[in-house]
Amino acid sequence: MGTSSAFGGQGGGTPLVPSWLGNEGSPPAAPDGATPPNGGGAPPAQPPARPPAPPERPPVPPTADPTRFSAARGNFSRFAGSGGDDRKALGRAVSHYVGSSSGGARTAAARMGSARGAGSRLLGFLSDAARRGATEALRALNLGALAGRPIEEIFLGLADYVCPDGGTIDEGIAREAFVETIADLAGAGITDLDSLTPDQMQTVFELYATNAIEARLCNDIGLKAVSLPSDSRQAARVQAQLNDFIRRAVADALTTARAAVAALTPDRVLAFVGGIYEQAFGILQIMGDAEAEGA
Repeated sequence: MGTSSAFGGQGGGTPLVPSWLGNEGSPPAAPDGATPPNGGGAPPAQPPARPPAPPERPPVPPTADPTRFSAARGNFSRFAGSGGDDRKALGRAVSHYVGSSSGGARTAAARMGSARGAGSRLLGFLSDAARRGATEALRALNLGALAGRPIEEIFLGLADYVCPDGGTIDEGIAREAFVETIADLAGAGITDLDSLTPDQMQTVFELYATNAIEARLCNDIGLKAVSLPSDSRQAARVQAQLNDFIRRAVADALTTARAAVAALTPDRVLAFVGGIYEQAFGILQIMGDAEAEGA
């Protein structure tokens, strides 16, 4: 939730998944030429050429419901206002966010945008480091000078590769989630890239995906509009519970795909990461419904 504080929140009228790409209109076919009759002679006069039609503008995505985050925001405010005690409100907030506000798990995953690309680059690097060693993986990125440095320094050096800072909110979310992941490494017991195990590789990606989803959710519902506890300990408890809730969903999604992680190839990483986000959002909705019902 520290990530989202840098952003003002998602505008209600913003399309769920903006898409400004479309097929350009094709110019009209040239008129058929006439074949001169036998015996020669000038061909019949051609009709005046028509100017090519201008390309068709891609359709503008329909404006989304400006109130679509209201239910998620209201329930999260109740959860936060309870100091983390009202778990049913947390469940309703998460369930509404995935199902109603985002349009389902697939659309929610598609809205991760830059975080999908950043997650795939991070996972690709970690796979390469586990396979060939950290030194060779860093050399491949022209970062060989970082070899042997503390893992936090290595990851800070990887920031521009994993999540280039392009200035948009989406890119900012991806980058801040990566910075938070670096801060989480020591607490997860990950201190040496040279001896990275498959379980630790999965943990690093799990931390990143969790931070990215949390940041996306908090930015969308507009955390600044949510009433947080004034007590810093209660606020920290609220944050920790949300992070743990999301991480459980990400961990479950990764567990079901454990075999696929070991067999990842560079050309399949992006699709794999997108699939993990989609599964995680689907699990989050199920968990939210169960929590809301007091199960």
